[in-house]
Amino acid sequence: MNFEMDLNEEQIERYSRHILLQDVGLEGQIKINESKVLLIGAGGLGAPIAMYLAAAGVGTIGLVDADNVDLSNLQRQIIHFTEDIGVPKVDSSEKKIKSINPDVSVVKIKEFADAQNIREMIRGWDFVIDGTDTFGIKFLVNDACVLEKKPFSHGGILRFAGQTMTVLPNTSACYRCVFLKPPPANAVPTCSQAGVLGAIAGMLGTIQAAEALKFITEVGDLLTDRLLSFDAKTMKFREVAFSKNPECGVCGENASIKELEDIVAPVCDLK
Repeated sequence: MNFEMDLNEEQIERYSRHILLQDVGLEGQIKINESKVLLIGAGGLGAPIAMYLAAAGVGTIGLVDADNVDLSNLQRQIIHFTEDIGVPKVDSSEKKIKSINPDVSVVKIKEFADAQNIREMIRGWDFVIDGTDTFGIKFLVNDACVLEKKPFSHGGILRFAGQTMTVLPNTSACYRCVFLKPPPANAVPTCSQAGVLGAIAGMLGTIQAAEALKFITEVGDLLTDRLLSFDAKTMKFREVAFSKNPECGVCGENASIKELEDIVAPVCDLK
């Protein structure tokens, strides 16, 4: 098949560094151009993820976020500028995505994801990325993706640390396999209480973006059945291997979670 016929001259130049990669090439770039990725959260993690996916040429990027840009966001949410304060994050993000790559289509969903809307929200997407900031929504994203059989990337950050894993429902362990349930209230401080180094969001977000692109192009080994964590203070990375938990509530042998419920849980990391 002559994949070059599906890219115009400007696109061939724009994506030339991908096309030069033996493992990606024209075929891989066309897969990227035809892909659809949903970001739940357009903040600290969503910002670098959206920029790198747009630059890579992901055909359609979905943005789920009901918040407006706040001055305190600007320390790490690099997709938003000072002039965007007060503007809905989905609108601010769309403007930057279109600036870096006009070919990308943006679907804006200016609402909070919850148990009532999330399953419908994630349908129709090739890959989902969790850039949320509470344990409750992280479990909700996991459970919804498992039930809808949607591959996704989990990410979380706090202070100087970050962690991420990729989940392929029915194939790999899920987030609930590793973390059985949200911690009790007040067990984990919020970022507004404990703080977060702004660059941490970029470090983790780019890893999540890379996982999405690897999934789309079928290149390399995904972070499945592995939890990757890092501490930027020491710049040490750690990888912990695990397997599916047969007693997992959503993907185990006798899974009890068939319908979703909103989970009230403390804020755990940066949005």
